[in-house]
Amino acid sequence: MTTTYAALLRGINVGGSRKVPMADLRTLLADLGLDDVRTYLQSGQAVFASGHGDEESLAGEIARAIEQRFGFGVDVIVRDHAQLRAIAEACPFPAADLEPKQLHVTYFSAPVTPDRFAEIDQEAYLPEEFRLGDRVLYLYAPNGLGRSKLAEHLSKPRITKGVIATTRNWNTVVKLVEMTGA
Repeated sequence: MTTTYAALLRGINVGGSRKVPMADLRTLLADLGLDDVRTYLQSGQAVFASGHGDEESLAGEIARAIEQRFGFGVDVIVRDHAQLRAIAEACPFPAADLEPKQLHVTYFSAPVTPDRFAEIDQEAYLPEEFRLGDRVLYLYAPNGLGRSKLAEHLSKPRITKGVIATTRNWNTVVKLVEMTGA
């Protein structure tokens, strides 16, 4: 049985020297034996089908291959279509009523508990808000992620310690659901 997955690469092609051309990424994934490889945008999303492995083993395999091929480490999170769809459907904010730049999802490599975020006084950041989901955090940032003080706080190492965290805007969340469902 084949499952369709999305691989989310953290911190590539956003400035600096960590460049991974999408054509090269597609070739690398195909060389790993993954099927129907497609990429979305330049910021590190790939969709593929596989009949072997699970999310964690596939993420590790992709991360090792990227390091061997490009000479630098990249954190990778892999999620299947069912999980991506469930994340989109569970959004606690009215996504249909918001501009996509206002809504973001941070994917975590492992479950996170509310105590990790206990130090954050959410009222101090209003109208920005966040909610936890299943291995994700939903962030409403009405002025966009780049201006969000809450997003800055949420990305501090003491908050993300021990997990891989990578954030995508709502357009990308929806597109990955669509691409993995095709």
